[in-house]
Amino acid sequence: MTITDPAGANNSDELAVAWRELVAAYTQSPRVDEVGRGLLASWGEPHRRYHNTAHLRDVLSHVDELAEHAADPAAVRLAAWYHDAIYAGQPDDEENSARRAEAELAALNLPPELISEVARLVRLTATHDPRRGDRNGEALSDADLAILAAPADRYVAYTAAVRGEYAHLSNEVFGAGRARILQALLKQPAVYGTPHARERWEANARRNLDAELRSLVF
Repeated sequence: MTITDPAGANNSDELAVAWRELVAAYTQSPRVDEVGRGLLASWGEPHRRYHNTAHLRDVLSHVDELAEHAADPAAVRLAAWYHDAIYAGQPDDEENSARRAEAELAALNLPPELISEVARLVRLTATHDPRRGDRNGEALSDADLAILAAPADRYVAYTAAVRGEYAHLSNEVFGAGRARILQALLKQPAVYGTPHARERWEANARRNLDAELRSLVF
């Protein structure tokens, strides 16, 4: 199912249906809806300013846009569901999210090779640096980073929301950490790995990243 309205952060019905349709292709487990509700509850945690259900909808929408590039679009969609399933602003968030995917998808009796690929993709979002030719990794990473190419006003709102998730850090500490991330992205030959994203998003992303980097206090 295609997610068509990234702005509808408060309405989880469409997301619940999308989850059910995605997973039902692999299992008849009676726990499908239960696991989906648990995921949506996590994505809806009140401390999330950016990494919330609106972000999930955005990423799923961009996965649809990049699906032709992926070797296994279903694995990429499942990884999108889990890539920030655990979000506490800690270095092990991606690892914990991957372990949650492994446990929950195994409980739903999904194929082991699919579970392994989903977990690998979730772990990859810690660096957003897939190997060349990793078509699933490129599709997920680009979908997750599509926000970097947003119009300037939306990009500013995104950065403010991320800053809100780290309100416990001083401007100096946050700025230094954020600068390292931005500099690493700008040093890459390309921010995006898929031809579609490089053609349509790369220039805007680099413009936004450079502007944010120059605005940071650290």
